[in-house]
Amino acid sequence: MNSHEIDYKIHGEEMQIVEIELDPNESAVAEAGSFMMMDQAIKMETLFGDGSGGKQGIFGKIMSAGKRLITGESLFITCFTNVGHGKQRVSFASPYPGKIIPMDLRLLGGKIICQKDAFLCAARGVNVGIEFQRKLGTGIFGGEGFIMQKLEGDGLAFVHAGGYVIEKELAPGEVLKVDTGCVVAYTQQVDFDIEFVRGVKNMVFGGEGLFFAVMRGPGKVWLQSLPISRLASRVLAYGTGARKEEGGILGGIGNLLDGD
Repeated sequence: MNSHEIDYKIHGEEMQIVEIELDPNESAVAEAGSFMMMDQAIKMETLFGDGSGGKQGIFGKIMSAGKRLITGESLFITCFTNVGHGKQRVSFASPYPGKIIPMDLRLLGGKIICQKDAFLCAARGVNVGIEFQRKLGTGIFGGEGFIMQKLEGDGLAFVHAGGYVIEKELAPGEVLKVDTGCVVAYTQQVDFDIEFVRGVKNMVFGGEGLFFAVMRGPGKVWLQSLPISRLASRVLAYGTGARKEEGGILGGIGNLLDGD
Protein backbone atom coordinates (compact mmCIF):
# COMPACT_ATOMS: atom_id res chain seq x y z
CA MET A 1 0.00 0.00 0.00
CA ASN A 2 1.14 3.55 -0.75
CA SER A 3 -1.11 5.05 1.92
CA HIS A 4 -0.56 4.66 5.66
CA GLU A 5 -2.71 1.98 7.32
CA ILE A 6 -4.71 3.69 10.04
CA ASP A 7 -7.36 2.53 12.52
CA TYR A 8 -10.37 4.64 13.43
CA LYS A 9 -13.51 4.95 15.52
CA ILE A 10 -16.45 7.28 14.89
CA HIS A 11 -18.14 8.81 17.96
CA GLY A 12 -21.50 10.57 18.24
CA GLU A 13 -24.77 10.64 16.36
CA GLU A 14 -25.76 14.04 14.91
CA MET A 15 -22.45 15.88 15.53
CA GLN A 16 -19.86 13.19 14.90
CA ILE A 17 -16.11 13.04 15.37
CA VAL A 18 -13.66 10.52 13.94
CA GLU A 19 -10.83 9.34 16.18
CA ILE A 20 -7.82 8.05 14.22
CA GLU A 21 -5.26 5.77 15.86
CA LEU A 22 -1.73 6.09 14.50
CA ASP A 23 1.17 3.70 14.95
CA PRO A 24 4.67 5.21 15.23
CA ASN A 25 5.58 7.21 12.09
CA GLU A 26 2.04 6.93 10.68
CA SER A 27 0.29 10.11 9.52
CA ALA A 28 -3.17 11.41 8.73
CA VAL A 29 -4.05 14.53 6.73
CA ALA A 30 -7.08 16.76 7.29
CA GLU A 31 -8.74 19.91 6.07
CA ALA A 32 -7.81 23.09 7.89
CA GLY A 33 -10.29 23.74 10.69
CA SER A 34 -11.41 20.13 11.21
CA PHE A 35 -8.94 19.31 14.04
CA MET A 36 -10.42 18.65 17.48
CA MET A 37 -7.81 17.06 19.79
CA MET A 38 -4.67 14.91 19.79
CA ASP A 39 -2.35 12.99 22.11
CA GLN A 40 0.95 14.46 23.27
CA ALA A 41 3.22 12.57 20.85
CA ILE A 42 1.34 13.72 17.74
CA LYS A 43 3.23 16.29 15.67
CA MET A 44 1.17 18.73 13.60
CA GLU A 45 2.60 20.15 10.37
CA THR A 46 0.99 22.43 7.79
CA LEU A 47 1.78 21.32 4.23
CA PHE A 48 1.47 23.11 0.91
CA GLY A 49 -0.68 21.12 -1.52
CA ASP A 50 -2.70 17.97 -0.91
CA GLY A 51 -0.37 16.33 1.63
CA SER A 52 -0.37 12.98 -0.17
CA GLY A 53 3.32 12.53 0.56
CA GLY A 54 4.30 11.64 -2.99
CA LYS A 55 7.52 12.84 -4.58
CA GLN A 56 6.59 16.25 -6.00
CA GLY A 57 8.73 19.12 -7.16
CA ILE A 58 7.79 22.72 -6.49
CA PHE A 59 5.71 22.81 -9.69
CA GLY A 60 3.78 19.71 -8.65
CA LYS A 61 3.08 21.19 -5.23
CA ILE A 62 1.84 24.42 -6.80
CA MET A 63 -0.44 22.46 -9.13
CA SER A 64 -1.92 20.36 -6.31
CA ALA A 65 -2.44 23.48 -4.16
CA GLY A 66 -4.08 25.26 -7.09
CA LYS A 67 -6.47 22.35 -7.60
CA ARG A 68 -7.50 22.55 -3.95
CA LEU A 69 -8.08 26.29 -4.29
CA ILE A 70 -10.36 25.70 -7.29
CA THR A 71 -12.54 23.35 -5.24
CA GLY A 72 -12.94 26.03 -2.56
CA GLU A 73 -10.47 24.52 -0.09
CA SER A 74 -7.37 26.06 1.50
CA LEU A 75 -3.99 26.06 -0.26
CA PHE A 76 -2.66 24.16 2.74
CA ILE A 77 -3.52 20.89 4.41
CA THR A 78 -2.63 19.77 7.93
CA CYS A 79 -0.62 16.60 8.55
CA PHE A 80 -0.61 14.80 11.93
CA THR A 81 2.22 12.31 12.56
CA ASN A 82 2.86 9.98 15.47
CA VAL A 83 6.47 10.73 16.52
CA GLY A 84 6.24 8.67 19.72
CA HIS A 85 6.85 4.99 20.47
CA GLY A 86 3.32 3.75 21.15
CA LYS A 87 -0.09 4.23 19.58
CA GLN A 88 -1.37 7.81 19.56
CA ARG A 89 -4.76 9.28 18.66
CA VAL A 90 -5.96 12.38 16.84
CA SER A 91 -9.61 13.40 16.38
CA PHE A 92 -11.42 15.47 13.78
CA ALA A 93 -14.93 16.97 14.04
CA SER A 94 -17.67 17.35 11.48
CA PRO A 95 -18.43 21.00 10.58
CA TYR A 96 -22.25 20.75 10.79
CA PRO A 97 -24.91 18.17 11.79
CA GLY A 98 -24.65 15.01 9.76
CA LYS A 99 -22.62 11.84 9.35
CA ILE A 100 -18.98 10.99 8.72
CA ILE A 101 -18.59 8.33 6.02
CA PRO A 102 -15.48 6.09 6.10
CA MET A 103 -14.35 5.03 2.63
CA ASP A 104 -11.71 2.39 1.98
CA LEU A 105 -10.46 3.46 -1.44
CA ARG A 106 -8.70 0.13 -1.95
CA LEU A 107 -12.12 -1.58 -1.97
CA LEU A 108 -13.80 1.14 -4.04
CA GLY A 109 -11.69 1.04 -7.19
CA GLY A 110 -9.11 3.52 -5.96
CA LYS A 111 -11.18 6.61 -6.72
CA ILE A 112 -14.22 8.42 -5.30
CA ILE A 113 -15.84 11.56 -6.75
CA CYS A 114 -17.55 13.78 -4.17
CA GLN A 115 -19.02 17.24 -3.67
CA LYS A 116 -16.51 20.05 -3.28
CA ASP A 117 -16.61 20.47 0.51
CA ALA A 118 -17.11 16.82 1.48
CA PHE A 119 -13.53 15.78 2.33
CA LEU A 120 -12.73 15.75 6.07
CA CYS A 121 -9.54 13.72 6.59
CA ALA A 122 -7.63 10.70 5.31
CA ALA A 123 -4.61 8.48 5.75
CA ARG A 124 -1.49 10.09 4.38
CA GLY A 125 -0.97 8.92 0.81
CA VAL A 126 -4.53 9.65 -0.34
CA ASN A 127 -4.56 12.25 -3.09
CA VAL A 128 -7.17 15.01 -2.91
CA GLY A 129 -7.69 16.49 -6.37
CA ILE A 130 -10.34 17.84 -8.70
CA GLU A 131 -12.73 16.14 -11.11
CA PHE A 132 -14.12 18.07 -14.08
CA GLN A 133 -17.65 17.36 -15.27
CA ARG A 134 -17.28 16.51 -18.94
CA LYS A 135 -20.92 17.05 -19.81
CA LEU A 136 -21.96 20.67 -20.32
CA GLY A 137 -25.45 20.27 -18.88
CA THR A 138 -24.22 18.43 -15.80
CA GLY A 139 -21.64 21.12 -15.13
CA ILE A 140 -24.13 23.98 -15.43
CA PHE A 141 -27.17 22.45 -13.73
CA GLY A 142 -25.80 19.53 -11.70
CA GLY A 143 -25.73 21.40 -8.40
CA GLU A 144 -21.96 21.24 -7.89
CA GLY A 145 -20.79 22.98 -11.07
CA PHE A 146 -18.08 21.75 -13.41
CA ILE A 147 -15.61 20.97 -10.64
CA MET A 148 -15.93 18.32 -7.93
CA GLN A 149 -13.41 16.71 -5.59
CA LYS A 150 -11.82 13.36 -6.25
CA LEU A 151 -10.11 11.15 -3.69
CA GLU A 152 -7.57 8.71 -5.11
CA GLY A 153 -5.34 6.09 -3.54
CA ASP A 154 -5.49 2.87 -1.57
CA GLY A 155 -6.08 4.14 1.96
CA LEU A 156 -8.92 5.24 4.20
CA ALA A 157 -10.63 8.57 3.57
CA PHE A 158 -13.43 10.23 5.53
CA VAL A 159 -16.18 12.28 3.93
CA HIS A 160 -18.76 14.41 5.71
CA ALA A 161 -22.42 14.78 4.71
CA GLY A 162 -25.46 16.60 6.11
CA GLY A 163 -28.33 14.90 7.88
CA TYR A 164 -28.83 11.16 7.34
CA VAL A 165 -26.71 9.29 4.79
CA ILE A 166 -27.95 6.50 2.53
CA GLU A 167 -25.63 4.26 0.51
CA LYS A 168 -27.06 2.83 -2.71
CA GLU A 169 -25.54 -0.01 -4.73
CA LEU A 170 -26.66 0.40 -8.36
CA ALA A 171 -26.76 -2.58 -10.70
CA PRO A 172 -25.56 -2.17 -14.32
CA GLY A 173 -28.04 0.08 -16.11
CA GLU A 174 -30.03 0.83 -12.94
CA VAL A 175 -31.09 4.49 -12.73
CA LEU A 176 -31.66 6.60 -9.63
CA LYS A 177 -33.07 10.14 -9.84
CA VAL A 178 -31.92 12.41 -7.02
CA ASP A 179 -32.16 16.04 -5.96
CA THR A 180 -28.94 17.60 -7.24
CA GLY A 181 -27.89 18.83 -3.78
CA CYS A 182 -28.30 15.43 -2.15
CA VAL A 183 -25.44 13.73 -4.01
CA VAL A 184 -22.46 13.34 -1.64
CA ALA A 185 -20.19 10.95 -3.52
CA TYR A 186 -20.11 8.12 -6.06
CA THR A 187 -17.65 5.61 -7.47
CA GLN A 188 -16.00 6.29 -10.80
CA GLN A 189 -18.10 3.72 -12.72
CA VAL A 190 -21.34 5.62 -12.04
CA ASP A 191 -22.56 7.83 -14.89
CA PHE A 192 -23.68 11.20 -13.50
CA ASP A 193 -26.04 13.25 -15.66
CA ILE A 194 -28.96 15.66 -15.25
CA GLU A 195 -32.55 15.48 -16.43
CA PHE A 196 -35.05 18.29 -16.96
CA VAL A 197 -38.16 18.09 -14.74
CA ARG A 198 -41.15 17.43 -16.96
CA GLY A 199 -44.46 19.23 -16.68
CA VAL A 200 -45.17 22.95 -16.38
CA LYS A 201 -46.86 22.58 -12.97
CA ASN A 202 -43.92 20.61 -11.61
CA MET A 203 -41.47 23.25 -12.81
CA VAL A 204 -43.44 26.28 -11.62
CA PHE A 205 -45.08 25.01 -8.42
CA GLY A 206 -43.16 21.86 -7.48
CA GLY A 207 -40.55 23.65 -5.41
CA GLU A 208 -37.96 20.98 -6.21
CA GLY A 209 -35.93 22.84 -8.83
CA LEU A 210 -35.82 22.33 -12.58
CA PHE A 211 -33.42 19.37 -12.73
CA PHE A 212 -32.83 15.91 -11.31
CA ALA A 213 -29.44 14.32 -10.88
CA VAL A 214 -29.55 11.02 -12.76
CA MET A 215 -27.20 8.33 -11.46
CA ARG A 216 -26.76 5.28 -13.69
CA GLY A 217 -25.05 2.11 -12.46
CA PRO A 218 -23.03 0.09 -11.93
CA GLY A 219 -21.45 1.49 -8.79
CA LYS A 220 -22.08 2.96 -5.36
CA VAL A 221 -23.76 6.28 -4.57
CA TRP A 222 -23.85 8.09 -1.21
CA LEU A 223 -26.78 10.49 -0.63
CA GLN A 224 -27.44 13.05 2.14
CA SER A 225 -30.83 14.07 3.48
CA LEU A 226 -29.77 17.63 4.40
CA PRO A 227 -27.47 19.47 1.97
CA ILE A 228 -25.72 22.40 3.64
CA SER A 229 -27.14 24.75 0.98
CA ARG A 230 -30.68 23.74 1.98
CA LEU A 231 -29.92 24.21 5.67
CA ALA A 232 -28.35 27.62 5.05
CA SER A 233 -31.30 28.83 2.97
CA ARG A 234 -33.80 27.80 5.68
CA VAL A 235 -31.79 29.52 8.41
CA LEU A 236 -31.49 32.66 6.28
CA ALA A 237 -35.21 32.68 5.50
CA TYR A 238 -36.07 32.23 9.17
CA GLY A 239 -33.81 35.06 10.24
CA THR A 240 -34.78 37.61 7.59
CA GLY A 241 -38.39 36.87 6.69
CA ALA A 242 -41.77 36.76 8.40
CA ARG A 243 -42.58 33.47 10.09
CA LYS A 244 -45.45 31.32 8.82
CA GLU A 245 -47.22 30.08 11.92
CA GLU A 246 -50.76 28.73 11.71
CA GLY A 247 -53.23 31.53 11.10
CA GLY A 248 -52.40 35.14 10.34
CA ILE A 249 -53.56 36.58 13.69
CA LEU A 250 -51.96 33.89 15.87
CA GLY A 251 -48.76 34.07 13.88
CA GLY A 252 -48.63 37.83 14.31
CA ILE A 253 -49.17 37.57 18.08
CA GLY A 254 -46.43 34.93 18.30
CA ASN A 255 -43.98 37.10 16.41
CA LEU A 256 -44.86 40.08 18.66
CA LEU A 257 -44.36 38.10 21.87
CA ASP A 258 -40.93 36.77 20.93
CA GLY A 259 -39.71 40.13 19.63
CA ASP A 260 -40.02 39.59 15.87
